Amino acid sequence: MKLFALFVSAILIGAGNHHARAEVKRETVTRAAGGETVDVFILTNPHGLEARVLTWGATLIKMSVPDRAGKFADVTIGFDDPKRYLGSHPFFGSIPGRYANRIAKGKIALDGQTFSLATNNGPNHLHGGVRGFDKRIWKAEPVGDAGVRFSYESADGEEGYPGALKVAVTYRLTAQDELRLDYEATTDKPTVLNLTNHTYWNLAGAGDVLDHALRLNASKFTVFDRDLIPTGEVRAVAGTPLDFTKTKRVGQDIAALKGADLPGGYDNNYVIDSAKPGALTLAAELRDPSSGRALRVLTTEPGVQFYTANGLKDVPGKGGQTYGPHAGLCLETQHFPDSPNHPEFPSTVLRPGETFHSTTVFEFSVK
Repeated sequence: MKLFALFVSAILIGAGNHHARAEVKRETVTRAAGGETVDVFILTNPHGLEARVLTWGATLIKMSVPDRAGKFADVTIGFDDPKRYLGSHPFFGSIPGRYANRIAKGKIALDGQTFSLATNNGPNHLHGGVRGFDKRIWKAEPVGDAGVRFSYESADGEEGYPGALKVAVTYRLTAQDELRLDYEATTDKPTVLNLTNHTYWNLAGAGDVLDHALRLNASKFTVFDRDLIPTGEVRAVAGTPLDFTKTKRVGQDIAALKGADLPGGYDNNYVIDSAKPGALTLAAELRDPSSGRALRVLTTEPGVQFYTANGLKDVPGKGGQTYGPHAGLCLETQHFPDSPNHPEFPSTVLRPGETFHSTTVFEFSVK
């Protein structure tokens, strides 16, 4: 049932939820090395849902939603202290860029010219390089009742990318219990661009996500090599542990991946079925049976990277938790990895005079 129906009664739990209204608050967190302030924006909707987003990396650091009993919990993993996000971490809630995911050998070719990008994942480029968008301070301004527009200007040559890029992402927390992300960008030279949000979700609020029920609207995936670089082949998921076309436990077939292509868990780019440029299409449905919290992900992007946090190990986290593998999962809506080197994939090239637009919606409910 939709959350607003659950909250019509006066049984709301949690301080401040009885008289919640749509609003945006801004608080200063700290000063970065260059003297600029790092702020957090607190978005609240009429039903008491709350999102917190840092200007550092336009990073989602909290998403508070209720369970079937009306009890609120933060369904993202990360840190209690916002200042921790300024240090090293596995992209908790960040906006990676200029190109999310991997680019083989850090090389791209555009209009007959080869560009060398920063290599920060073995011989490859990952999530924008050594200092990508996740490690930059974004400008921010409130928009509407519960929205904030974050913007950043990426210089020509930053991390090896051609073109001065103006990029923005607007977070909106709607009265329909949706967290909506709208991306836009322009450039003065041909460049490549792939934007996403790297939140790790845990709808239970604690523990692991192996009992979460997941369905992916994707009957195909991009095959990759040992470095998680696509080979160019697109293969059906049918008959493999990667098949989530029907709802199943995240952990149901995870053991079958050990010793195979993905020891320890999933880290796959799925091709969204019936995706059309500019049209919102269902990418994923996730549910935690214990709490009843549910999440639908819709996007205009052609792919979704499903990652089960296989690389986490002894990471001190929220509420005294220590995160290990499967403490959360990512549903990163995006273009395919290494697309600049695969002309058969949907293009990630952005040219002067064009405006990049992309939208992803995280829709929360209880079941």
